Amino acid sequence: MIVDAHVRLGQGREAGLEVDQLIATMDSLGIDVALVAPDERCIAYDNRVGNERVAAAAEASKGRLIPYAVANPWRGRAAVEELERARDAGARALNVDSVLQGFDLLDGLLDPLLDFAAEANWLVYVRTGTPPSALPLPLASLARRRPETPFVMGRSGATDFWIDAAPALRYAPNLYGDTSYAPWDTVLAELGRDPQIGPSRLVFSTDAPYAVPRSELGRVLDWPIDGDARREVLGGTIMRLLGPSLG
Repeated sequence: MIVDAHVRLGQGREAGLEVDQLIATMDSLGIDVALVAPDERCIAYDNRVGNERVAAAAEASKGRLIPYAVANPWRGRAAVEELERARDAGARALNVDSVLQGFDLLDGLLDPLLDFAAEANWLVYVRTGTPPSALPLPLASLARRRPETPFVMGRSGATDFWIDAAPALRYAPNLYGDTSYAPWDTVLAELGRDPQIGPSRLVFSTDAPYAVPRSELGRVLDWPIDGDARREVLGGTIMRLLGPSLG
C-alpha cells in the first residue's frame, strides 16, 4: 500500500489542487490513500470551511482520502470545539502550520489542541522549514513534551533546515520525518543509515500541490533500501501511526 502522508486541497496563493486532480494523480501513480488538509486560507483563518471541504471529499472518496483537521489555536476553546466537530465528521489527525497560524511552537498556545489530539489518538503533522517559528529542533522539543503523541515533521525542514532534521529525530523518538523535497542520495540516505533513525522513522509525502507527485514518489522508489524498509516508508509507518484513530 502506498499512502501519501500530506496534501492540501483547494486554492493556495501559488498553487491549487482539486479533488478530481488528486484522485487522477493517485490513480496514475498507484497511490492508494492520501491524507488531505485544507488550503492555506482555511488553515490560517476559515477553519470550518476547510474542514468541511476535506471531510466531504473524504466521504465521497470511499476510503481513498483521510482528512486532517485544522484549527487556529488563537481561537482558544472555539478551536478545540472545531476539532471536536471535525472529528465527528471524519477527521483522523491534526494539521498544524505555525507560520500561517501565527504562533511559536513552544509558546504554549497549541497545548489545548495537543491535549485534544492525545485524547483522540491523533497524530500531529507540523509543517517545518520556515524560520523562526517552524523549525525541526523546536518541534523536537515540543514532541519530547508530548511522548504519547506521534508527530510528523512536515517537509523535514526543507530546504535550508534539512541539517536539523537528523538531530531533531534523534532527540524525539516520537517524531517522524517526511520525504518531500528530500534527495535520496543525501538527505534520505543520511537519515536512513543513522542507527537512531532509519527508514521506519520516515513517511512518504508528495506535499502536493507544492511539489510534483511523480518526482516525489520516484525519489523514494529510486532510494536503494530493501523492500521491507521501502514498504514502511511508503505506507506502513503512517498507517500504523493512524491506526488508533481509525479504530
